[in-house]
Amino acid sequence: MKTIAMACVLAVFSTLSHAQYTGPSTVPVAMTVGQIQESGKDDQRVLLRGRIVKYLGDEKYQFTDGTGEIQVEIDHDLWPSGQPISEKSEVELVGKYDKELIGKSEVEVKSIKVLQQ
Repeated sequence: MKTIAMACVLAVFSTLSHAQYTGPSTVPVAMTVGQIQESGKDDQRVLLRGRIVKYLGDEKYQFTDGTGEIQVEIDHDLWPSGQPISEKSEVELVGKYDKELIGKSEVEVKSIKVLQQ
């Protein structure tokens, strides 16, 4: 029983320590779709702020921030619970740029946050 309790305590503290970090980061404060499309590198971490304007099917969506549009892939379990998101909602996406030599490049979203409904 002590082992299970200790494992739970350690899991909680390890999660909290990652969520509270406020120091320097390799993730830019913000990027634009235009910058990514112009000079983005494969597997580059990105942070985008804008709107999801269209569902394309199979976890694929069209995203815009006013500088361009890009396809994003959002796993169904990443959507914020109890927060509906429309084409008018402002969101923040953190993810990885998947640059393709042939075909469409996209952002694989790792987290989504609603900034404004």
